Parts: sequence; structure tokens; C-alpha cells
Amino acid sequence: MFASGLYPGVVTHARLKPRKHALRYRIFMLLLDLDELEVLDRTLKLFSLKRFNLVSFDPTAHGDGSDMPLKTQVETQLAAAGIARGGPVRMLAMPRILGLGFNPITVFFCHRADGALSAILYEVNNTFGERHSYLIPADDAPLVKQACEKGFYVSPFMDMDLSYAFRIRPPGDQVQVLVDVDDAEGRVLATGFVAARQNLTDGALFRAWLSHPLMTVGVVAAIHWEALRIWLKGEKVRQRPAKPGWSVTVVTPASLAA
Repeated sequence: MFASGLYPGVVTHARLKPRKHALRYRIFMLLLDLDELEVLDRTLKLFSLKRFNLVSFDPTAHGDGSDMPLKTQVETQLAAAGIARGGPVRMLAMPRILGLGFNPITVFFCHRADGALSAILYEVNNTFGERHSYLIPADDAPLVKQACEKGFYVSPFMDMDLSYAFRIRPPGDQVQVLVDVDDAEGRVLATGFVAARQNLTDGALFRAWLSHPLMTVGVVAAIHWEALRIWLKGEKVRQRPAKPGWSVTVVTPASLAA
């Protein structure tokens, strides 16, 4: 049995102000152990690494986009931040479906050599082709609570002066990724992904594809459809600032207090 797994679940967004807007979609994500990618490619008929298939994964769509192994990139960031490493790095992400894919957020669970969780890396993409990550040390606990200040433009309908609060149940029989967005007066947006694990097999991949039509239509299309709905409600577009001059923001207790 693989450490990697399949997580069919539900993603939700609830915008609370200034204009309410909510969405709920069924999607599935893969938990990919970065040490298992080549084994998965050899073993599964419906999953391919760097090649077209029903379900595929391209490491160059993450990290710095280079051919450097993705785990090496993550561990380099951990080392630079002084965070323990040496164990598995497992990423929760939507795969490519029939060659197409887009991940608004990818979550990397980083472990020490003894297997305990040491950090979570949140990799965020916007629809303008930009990417930025937040690296936050983590306790090895059933529920991980973290926070950071927003430093990267994502939605054209959201301000920059916001903060994120994460509540994460690391992947096991279930996974939970909840991200709340707050301004100075309180909650602006509540988002979440909750799913139950299935073993990663060809049969499970085929059933997931059949039962999740959004994954074929395209997440980017859904994002633009929801953006149109928000715009029609009268929400104003915020000007897009330049992206940060660094690729990863390392979040520490000291930086949160600053």
C-alpha cells in the first residue's frame, strides 16, 4: 500500500462581507509522497509522471518550475529556515486531468527524520501565472493551527491587508484544510476542503474522474465563473500589486508579532 492516497471531498468558500457569496464543489485531491512518484508512475496505468494520461502530475508546475526534484526544493527551504527535515514530504494537490490542471493552493506536509510533522508549506497560485509560498513550522498534532499575514495577490476581489488562519488535520483516514481570511474588523472569507482517504488505485482514479465533472471542465473555468458572479453582485476589482521579490515567506512567531 502506498503512503500516497486519493481524497475525494468537498471544497467550500463563504464570503461574508462586504457582499455575501458562497460556493460548494465536489473535487478530489491526491496526496503524493514525493519519494513515491516514480513508483506510482510505473505501477498505475491511469496515472503518469510528466506524461499525458487520464490523471497526471508535473512537478515543474510547482516550486521554482525547474527540473530540480521537488523534494530537494522543499528540503532546501526547510534547511534555510532552520526547520528539521529528513523525513517524508507529502503534497496535497489536485492532479492534472487529461493534461489540464490548476492548483489555487497546494499543501506540503514536511516531516522530520523520525516521521513527526515539522512544517507545512502552503504554495499559492493565482490566475495571473504567479506563485508564492508560506512556510510555517508545525507541531505534530491531530489539529494544526497556524496563521500568517497575506503577502501575495490572489483574488481580484480581495484586499491585501488581510491575515490567514489555518486549521489543518494532516492526512490520515481524513484530511481537513480550513483557511479563514480576516481583516481588522473580523472574518471576510471562510474556505475549506474536507475529504476521506481512499487507496490510490486505477479503479479509484477512474471512479473519481467519473464522479467529479468539475475536474474535467476545469478549475480555472469555475474560478472565472465565480468571479463573474461576484462582479455582477457589485464587488469592485482591486488593483494587482507586484508579486513579492522572494518565492517563499517563512513565518515564525517573531514575524507574526512584528
